[in-house]
Amino acid sequence: MDAFTAGLLQRIRATQSDLILARETGDDFLVEVEQAELEDLQRLAAEHGVPVSVC
Repeated sequence: MDAFTAGLLQRIRATQSDLILARETGDDFLVEVEQAELEDLQRLAAEHGVPVSVC
């Protein structure tokens, strides 16, 4: 696995965790921010052929 793929997957995992935490704490604004970030990262992964699991 190259550095780009590893970094991208790490960012996706971190964003998924942050999204779960935002949902658990009821922070609607942060949920929107993290969801948008996750969607951007998933789009980037798809453009580069990096398979990711969806949370």
